[in-house]
Amino acid sequence: MLRGLYAAGSGMIAQQRRQEMLTNNLSNVNTPGFKADQASLRTFPNMLINALGTDHQQAFGTNRVGELATGVYMQEQTPNFRQGDMQETGNNTDIALLQGLVPQDDDTGQDALLVYEILNNDGEIRYTRNGNFTIDGQGFLTDSQGHYILGVDGDPINVQNENIRVEANGQIFSDANELLGQINVAVVADPSQLVKEGNGFLRYDGENDVITAVGNAAVTYQLQQGFIERSTVDTAQTMTEMMNTLRTFEANQKVLQAYDQSLERAVNNVGRLG
Repeated sequence: MLRGLYAAGSGMIAQQRRQEMLTNNLSNVNTPGFKADQASLRTFPNMLINALGTDHQQAFGTNRVGELATGVYMQEQTPNFRQGDMQETGNNTDIALLQGLVPQDDDTGQDALLVYEILNNDGEIRYTRNGNFTIDGQGFLTDSQGHYILGVDGDPINVQNENIRVEANGQIFSDANELLGQINVAVVADPSQLVKEGNGFLRYDGENDVITAVGNAAVTYQLQQGFIERSTVDTAQTMTEMMNTLRTFEANQKVLQAYDQSLERAVNNVGRLG
Protein backbone atom coordinates (compact mmCIF):
# COMPACT_ATOMS: atom_id res chain seq x y z
CA MET A 1 0.00 0.00 0.00
CA LEU A 2 2.82 2.40 0.83
CA ARG A 3 4.27 1.79 -2.61
CA GLY A 4 1.02 3.08 -4.08
CA LEU A 5 1.36 6.22 -1.97
CA TYR A 6 4.86 6.81 -3.34
CA ALA A 7 3.74 6.22 -6.94
CA ALA A 8 0.80 8.64 -6.65
CA GLY A 9 2.95 11.21 -4.84
CA SER A 10 5.69 11.07 -7.46
CA GLY A 11 3.06 11.53 -10.17
CA MET A 12 1.75 14.65 -8.44
CA ILE A 13 5.25 16.12 -8.16
CA ALA A 14 6.00 15.40 -11.83
CA GLN A 15 2.76 17.02 -12.99
CA GLN A 16 3.33 20.02 -10.74
CA ARG A 17 6.75 20.62 -12.28
CA ARG A 18 5.30 20.20 -15.76
CA GLN A 19 2.57 22.70 -14.93
CA GLU A 20 5.18 25.22 -13.76
CA MET A 21 7.07 24.77 -17.03
CA LEU A 22 3.91 25.27 -19.12
CA THR A 23 2.96 28.35 -17.08
CA ASN A 24 6.39 29.85 -17.77
CA ASN A 25 5.96 29.11 -21.48
CA LEU A 26 2.58 30.82 -21.55
CA SER A 27 3.86 33.88 -19.68
CA ASN A 28 6.55 34.32 -22.36
CA VAL A 29 4.28 33.94 -25.38
CA ASN A 30 4.98 37.58 -26.35
CA THR A 31 8.70 37.53 -25.52
CA PRO A 32 10.70 37.91 -28.78
CA GLY A 33 12.97 34.95 -29.51
CA PHE A 34 11.72 32.88 -26.56
CA LYS A 35 12.03 29.12 -27.05
CA ALA A 36 9.30 27.04 -25.42
CA ASP A 37 10.39 24.26 -23.06
CA GLN A 38 9.28 20.66 -23.48
CA ALA A 39 9.12 18.12 -20.65
CA SER A 40 10.39 14.54 -20.72
CA LEU A 41 8.63 12.26 -18.24
CA ARG A 42 10.23 8.95 -17.31
CA THR A 43 9.16 6.10 -15.08
CA PHE A 44 11.27 4.70 -12.29
CA PRO A 45 12.45 1.09 -12.85
CA ASN A 46 9.66 -1.45 -12.40
CA MET A 47 9.86 -4.07 -9.66
CA LEU A 48 9.38 -7.75 -10.49
CA ILE A 49 6.77 -9.54 -8.36
CA ASN A 50 7.28 -13.22 -7.68
CA ALA A 51 4.91 -15.48 -5.79
CA LEU A 52 6.42 -17.20 -2.76
CA GLY A 53 4.97 -20.60 -1.83
CA THR A 54 5.72 -23.75 0.07
CA ASP A 55 7.01 -25.89 -2.75
CA HIS A 56 10.61 -25.83 -3.94
CA GLN A 57 9.87 -24.15 -7.25
CA GLN A 58 8.02 -21.18 -5.74
CA ALA A 59 10.44 -20.82 -2.84
CA PHE A 60 13.12 -19.63 -5.21
CA GLY A 61 10.81 -17.08 -6.84
CA THR A 62 10.39 -18.71 -10.23
CA ASN A 63 6.63 -18.24 -10.25
CA ARG A 64 6.53 -14.71 -11.63
CA VAL A 65 3.36 -12.67 -11.09
CA GLY A 66 4.23 -9.52 -13.04
CA GLU A 67 5.72 -6.06 -12.64
CA LEU A 68 4.96 -3.20 -10.27
CA ALA A 69 5.47 0.41 -11.37
CA THR A 70 7.31 2.53 -8.81
CA GLY A 71 6.42 6.02 -9.95
CA VAL A 72 7.25 8.71 -12.50
CA TYR A 73 9.46 11.77 -12.60
CA MET A 74 10.22 14.68 -14.94
CA GLN A 75 13.67 13.82 -16.22
CA GLU A 76 14.43 17.08 -18.01
CA GLN A 77 12.98 20.05 -19.82
CA THR A 78 14.47 20.97 -23.15
CA PRO A 79 13.85 24.13 -25.20
CA ASN A 80 12.34 23.85 -28.66
CA PHE A 81 14.94 25.68 -30.73
CA ARG A 82 12.98 25.77 -33.98
CA GLN A 83 12.78 29.01 -35.93
CA GLY A 84 10.02 31.33 -34.72
CA ASP A 85 7.72 33.33 -36.97
CA MET A 86 8.74 36.84 -38.06
CA GLN A 87 6.73 39.87 -36.97
CA GLU A 88 7.22 43.28 -38.55
CA THR A 89 7.59 46.20 -36.13
CA GLY A 90 9.05 48.97 -38.31
CA ASN A 91 11.56 49.77 -35.55
CA ASN A 92 15.09 50.35 -36.86
CA THR A 93 16.66 48.69 -33.82
CA ASP A 94 14.58 45.51 -34.04
CA ILE A 95 16.71 42.93 -35.83
CA ALA A 96 15.41 39.39 -36.34
CA LEU A 97 17.80 36.51 -36.99
CA LEU A 98 16.60 34.20 -39.76
CA GLN A 99 18.46 30.91 -39.68
CA GLY A 100 19.32 29.20 -42.95
CA LEU A 101 21.75 26.38 -43.66
CA VAL A 102 23.57 25.18 -40.53
CA PRO A 103 25.72 22.13 -39.69
CA GLN A 104 24.17 19.05 -38.11
CA ASP A 105 25.49 17.06 -35.17
CA ASP A 106 26.84 13.71 -36.39
CA ASP A 107 25.54 11.78 -33.38
CA THR A 108 22.11 13.34 -32.77
CA GLY A 109 21.33 14.79 -36.20
CA GLN A 110 20.28 18.03 -34.48
CA ASP A 111 20.80 21.31 -36.30
CA ALA A 112 23.16 23.89 -34.89
CA LEU A 113 21.66 27.10 -33.51
CA LEU A 114 22.52 30.65 -34.57
CA VAL A 115 22.46 33.24 -31.78
CA TYR A 116 23.54 36.78 -30.95
CA GLU A 117 26.42 37.34 -28.55
CA ILE A 118 25.68 39.57 -25.60
CA LEU A 119 27.61 40.84 -22.56
CA ASN A 120 25.96 40.35 -19.17
CA ASN A 121 26.47 42.46 -16.04
CA ASP A 122 29.45 40.33 -14.97
CA GLY A 123 31.25 40.87 -18.25
CA GLU A 124 30.60 37.29 -19.39
CA ILE A 125 29.41 36.31 -22.86
CA ARG A 126 25.87 35.03 -23.10
CA TYR A 127 23.67 34.24 -26.11
CA THR A 128 20.17 35.23 -27.14
CA ARG A 129 17.66 35.03 -29.99
CA ASN A 130 15.86 38.14 -28.82
CA GLY A 131 16.44 40.80 -31.47
CA ASN A 132 14.44 43.51 -29.68
CA PHE A 133 17.41 45.88 -29.45
CA THR A 134 17.72 49.50 -28.44
CA ILE A 135 20.41 52.20 -28.17
CA ASP A 136 21.70 53.45 -24.82
CA GLY A 137 22.67 57.03 -23.89
CA GLN A 138 26.23 56.53 -25.20
CA GLY A 139 25.09 55.29 -28.58
CA PHE A 140 25.82 51.58 -28.07
CA LEU A 141 23.55 48.88 -29.43
CA THR A 142 22.05 47.00 -26.46
CA ASP A 143 19.21 44.68 -25.59
CA SER A 144 16.09 45.92 -23.80
CA GLN A 145 17.87 45.46 -20.44
CA GLY A 146 20.87 47.56 -21.44
CA HIS A 147 23.35 44.74 -22.10
CA TYR A 148 25.81 45.28 -24.95
CA ILE A 149 25.40 43.44 -28.25
CA LEU A 150 28.80 42.28 -29.48
CA GLY A 151 30.25 42.70 -32.94
CA VAL A 152 32.52 40.41 -34.93
CA ASP A 153 35.54 41.94 -33.15
CA GLY A 154 34.12 40.93 -29.77
CA ASP A 155 33.46 44.53 -28.70
CA PRO A 156 30.21 46.47 -28.22
CA ILE A 157 28.95 48.31 -31.29
CA ASN A 158 28.57 52.08 -31.17
CA VAL A 159 25.91 53.08 -33.70
CA GLN A 160 25.51 56.68 -32.41
CA ASN A 161 21.74 56.92 -33.04
CA GLU A 162 18.73 55.09 -34.44
CA ASN A 163 19.27 56.31 -37.99
CA ILE A 164 20.97 53.11 -39.06
CA ARG A 165 20.70 50.56 -41.84
CA VAL A 166 21.37 46.92 -41.11
CA GLU A 167 22.33 44.67 -43.99
CA ALA A 168 21.44 40.99 -44.21
CA ASN A 169 24.96 39.99 -43.16
CA GLY A 170 24.80 42.15 -40.01
CA GLN A 171 26.80 45.15 -41.22
CA ILE A 172 25.49 48.40 -39.76
CA PHE A 173 25.66 51.67 -41.73
CA SER A 174 24.83 55.21 -40.64
CA ASP A 175 22.54 57.52 -42.59
CA ALA A 176 25.73 58.90 -44.18
CA ASN A 177 26.55 55.39 -45.44
CA GLU A 178 29.41 55.00 -42.95
CA LEU A 179 30.17 51.46 -41.76
CA LEU A 180 29.70 51.44 -37.99
CA GLY A 181 30.30 47.76 -37.28
CA GLN A 182 28.96 44.28 -37.88
CA ILE A 183 26.77 42.24 -35.54
CA ASN A 184 28.31 38.88 -34.70
CA VAL A 185 26.22 35.75 -35.20
CA ALA A 186 27.52 32.77 -33.24
CA VAL A 187 27.08 29.10 -34.15
CA VAL A 188 26.27 26.72 -31.28
CA ALA A 189 26.89 23.25 -32.68
CA ASP A 190 25.06 21.46 -29.83
CA PRO A 191 22.05 23.52 -28.64
CA SER A 192 21.35 20.96 -25.89
CA GLN A 193 24.35 22.42 -24.05
CA LEU A 194 22.60 25.80 -23.74
CA VAL A 195 21.10 26.63 -20.36
CA LYS A 196 18.44 29.30 -19.82
CA GLU A 197 19.41 31.98 -17.30
CA GLY A 198 16.45 34.36 -17.51
CA ASN A 199 16.04 37.68 -19.37
CA GLY A 200 16.38 35.71 -22.61
CA PHE A 201 19.99 34.77 -21.80
CA LEU A 202 21.46 31.39 -22.78
CA ARG A 203 24.64 30.08 -21.16
CA TYR A 204 26.77 27.61 -23.10
CA ASP A 205 28.14 24.71 -21.04
CA GLY A 206 29.59 22.65 -23.88
CA GLU A 207 33.20 21.66 -24.37
CA ASN A 208 33.61 22.75 -27.99
CA ASP A 209 34.25 26.40 -28.77
CA VAL A 210 31.45 28.52 -30.17
CA ILE A 211 32.40 29.76 -33.63
CA THR A 212 31.15 32.67 -35.71
CA ALA A 213 28.84 32.40 -38.68
CA VAL A 214 30.31 35.51 -40.29
CA GLY A 215 32.36 34.42 -43.30
CA ASN A 216 31.55 30.75 -42.65
CA ALA A 217 30.74 29.00 -45.92
CA ALA A 218 28.93 26.18 -44.09
CA VAL A 219 26.38 28.58 -42.56
CA THR A 220 23.77 30.81 -44.14
CA TYR A 221 21.64 33.34 -42.30
CA GLN A 222 19.88 36.65 -42.77
CA LEU A 223 19.27 39.58 -40.45
CA GLN A 224 15.99 41.40 -41.04
CA GLN A 225 15.80 44.97 -39.79
CA GLY A 226 12.43 46.13 -38.55
CA PHE A 227 11.36 42.61 -37.59
CA ILE A 228 11.45 40.49 -34.44
CA GLU A 229 11.31 36.73 -34.07
CA ARG A 230 8.22 35.63 -32.18
CA SER A 231 8.33 32.98 -29.47
CA THR A 232 7.81 29.32 -30.33
CA VAL A 233 5.01 29.00 -27.77
CA ASP A 234 1.78 27.59 -29.23
CA THR A 235 -0.90 29.16 -27.03
CA ALA A 236 -3.70 26.71 -27.85
CA GLN A 237 -1.50 23.64 -27.44
CA THR A 238 -0.02 24.96 -24.19
CA MET A 239 -3.47 25.61 -22.72
CA THR A 240 -4.57 22.09 -23.69
CA GLU A 241 -1.48 20.56 -22.08
CA MET A 242 -2.06 22.62 -18.93
CA MET A 243 -5.60 21.25 -18.60
CA ASN A 244 -4.41 17.68 -19.16
CA THR A 245 -1.66 18.18 -16.59
CA LEU A 246 -4.17 19.50 -14.07
CA ARG A 247 -6.50 16.53 -14.60
CA THR A 248 -3.63 14.07 -14.23
CA PHE A 249 -2.55 15.81 -11.03
CA GLU A 250 -6.10 15.59 -9.65
CA ALA A 251 -6.33 11.89 -10.58
CA ASN A 252 -3.13 11.16 -8.65
CA GLN A 253 -4.46 13.26 -5.79
CA LYS A 254 -7.63 11.15 -5.58
CA VAL A 255 -5.57 7.96 -5.58
CA LEU A 256 -3.46 9.37 -2.77
CA GLN A 257 -6.58 10.26 -0.80
CA ALA A 258 -7.96 6.74 -1.31
CA TYR A 259 -4.76 5.20 0.04
CA ASP A 260 -4.85 7.60 2.98
CA GLN A 261 -8.41 6.60 3.84
CA SER A 262 -7.49 2.91 3.60
CA LEU A 263 -4.56 3.40 5.94
CA GLU A 264 -6.80 5.30 8.35
CA ARG A 265 -9.27 2.41 8.45
CA ALA A 266 -6.45 -0.08 8.91
CA VAL A 267 -5.06 1.85 11.86
CA ASN A 268 -8.36 2.66 13.56
CA ASN A 269 -10.58 -0.32 12.76
CA VAL A 270 -8.49 -3.42 12.04
CA GLY A 271 -7.72 -5.31 15.22
CA ARG A 272 -10.14 -3.29 17.33
CA LEU A 273 -11.47 -5.30 20.24
CA GLY A 274 -15.16 -5.27 21.12
